[in-house]
Amino acid sequence: MKALVIIPAYNEEKNIAGLLDKLKATCPGYDVIVVNDCSSDNTLKICRESGADVIDLPVNLGIGGAVQSGFRYAMYHNYDFAVQVDGDGQHDPNYISLLLSGLGEKSNLCIGSRFINGEGFQSSPLRRLGIRYFSMLIHIFTGQRIKDPTSGFRACDRKAIELFAYDYPRDYPEPESIVNASRQGLKVSEVPVAMNRREGGKTSITSSRSIYYMVKVSLAIIIASFFRSSKMEVQRP
Repeated sequence: MKALVIIPAYNEEKNIAGLLDKLKATCPGYDVIVVNDCSSDNTLKICRESGADVIDLPVNLGIGGAVQSGFRYAMYHNYDFAVQVDGDGQHDPNYISLLLSGLGEKSNLCIGSRFINGEGFQSSPLRRLGIRYFSMLIHIFTGQRIKDPTSGFRACDRKAIELFAYDYPRDYPEPESIVNASRQGLKVSEVPVAMNRREGGKTSITSSRSIYYMVKVSLAIIIASFFRSSKMEVQRP
């Protein structure tokens, strides 16, 4: 069974080397692909010097486009599982095996949740309030109870890989992708993880963008709840 770790990265020169070293130490049996989203710093140079495989995007696609590029790579290269790990160092590779264990008959998409056991970095009070709001919204429209819907630390089986390669949200994609998966009949589960604080660089969700984030994702979840995609079909090159 082939597993791929997908790392979307944009200007993560302060974090990416440490993450790649941890992956080599904890997950030597998994392939790793870094999707460099047109970084303007030394992210690409550091990845290449470390020997990591890299998809170097010619233009900035944003987090959704970068992650979808990784899923397309996973689909075209016939991976059975894919694990998304953010390039900012907040996700601990030691939990990857636990995420993968949540797949199979249990689910097609397994999310690493920082709120099940309440361990590690819990985010700011304002963001926790927003996360609870999205959790409630997803439950209303799908019946799924997801404690950490904004978590980008997640594992997918082949069905989820094919869905996300075909259709993945562009901006702030995590909550909307859960709704899309549910609408396609995929099972979603969570396992407890502990996350770290970002050690360097800047988050893309600033205070000034929080309102836009809430409104945009809310509308996307509502729209996705009423429209189901047609049969998934991605043309292979």
